[in-house]
Amino acid sequence: MIGFKKVPTKLVLFVFISTVVLILLLYLDLSTDQPPPEEEVLFTEEVKTSPEDVQTQKTHTVKDGEILSIILEDFDISLNTQYKIYSLKNSNLVTDIRPGNKIIFSYLGIKLESIEIEKDKLNSVFVSIEDSVTIKKLRKEAELIQSYAGGSISKSFYEDAIAAGMPDSIIMDFAYIFGWDIDFVFDIRDGDNFAVIYETPYSMGEPIQSGDILMAKFTNQGKEYVANRYIKENGDKGYFDAEGNNMQKAFLRAPLEFSYISSHFNPNRMHPVLHTIRAHNGVDYAAPRGSPVRATGSGVVEFVGVKNGCGKEIVLRHTNDYSTRYCHLNGYAKTLKRGKKVSQGDVIGFVGSTGLATGPHLHYEFKIGNKRTDPVKVKLPSAEPIPESLKEDFDILFDQNNLMLKDMEKFTNPDTSEIKDD
Repeated sequence: MIGFKKVPTKLVLFVFISTVVLILLLYLDLSTDQPPPEEEVLFTEEVKTSPEDVQTQKTHTVKDGEILSIILEDFDISLNTQYKIYSLKNSNLVTDIRPGNKIIFSYLGIKLESIEIEKDKLNSVFVSIEDSVTIKKLRKEAELIQSYAGGSISKSFYEDAIAAGMPDSIIMDFAYIFGWDIDFVFDIRDGDNFAVIYETPYSMGEPIQSGDILMAKFTNQGKEYVANRYIKENGDKGYFDAEGNNMQKAFLRAPLEFSYISSHFNPNRMHPVLHTIRAHNGVDYAAPRGSPVRATGSGVVEFVGVKNGCGKEIVLRHTNDYSTRYCHLNGYAKTLKRGKKVSQGDVIGFVGSTGLATGPHLHYEFKIGNKRTDPVKVKLPSAEPIPESLKEDFDILFDQNNLMLKDMEKFTNPDTSEIKDD
């Protein structure tokens, strides 16, 4: 028999332990081993698209002598589009352009969408360029903004009003409203006060025309004058005091604005040229040569030409046997002639030094019948007052505007005294 060799016990034990350890190691390795994280791979593909159309505008300001067809050609507007515009019945709205008008061309991409012609700050004509062309008028909304200005006289009304922030147009209107009662050169004194509320139409944040006075106040040598605007149903506008009396008189107090009196009415004056005692039957206003001379009242031209020492002169005949005379003129208004009707405030001539004159000035006379009177002191006849049928409505408006004027004056000048009620 073949015999087997006995395996040592230690060897068997070593193999067994080694096998157990190996199995344990393999188990631990399998339980802790985690698969690596999955990696996400993204594939992108660039898609080419055409850019979005952008809205753009081109603006052209019409110059003197330009016509619409030439402008449209310069902006490459097709003949077909031009034909569609000109063939419309209201095409005259577009073709009637004037220097200063703005033409705005609006595009979407390269396609013309519309043409807008701004006639002024408020009105425009809009041309829509679609499959069919249409033309329509546009009017922007206007907002009335009320403003206040006030102050006191320390230099001259004009200078102090400018310093108070009053626009030129309002200064002129203010002087015109009170001009029948106050000579703004001769009558005003240091310390006189003025205040005004005016409204200005705005569109798109910009003023579109000059403002208009709602109420104005002037305190002259302690006497207060107040004027309130009233517009009748037919659109006629006037300014009236607290009792409804018309601020406008049949005559202006002076034929020149912001001049000064160089020689007063004096029946015993020494003539500056002849050096003899000779009655000065009017008032001399010194002013620069060429200053416009206004008709102080409505009337008819009785004489225009050269007479005696007055040089070039104008005589106006007014109602109720009144007449006025304007001498030493440099020239006349172009359309002025004998028999022509003129309105109060019309420019009839220009200051000069023709005739017996030492320098440029206006000699102004005021006659009632055959009697010469002092133009500075004569009591001027008034225009029509507020009709009795409108007096209640006028009183309500006067009180509203007067309260607003007081409030604005308090807010602007909290230390000043209140406006007195008439």
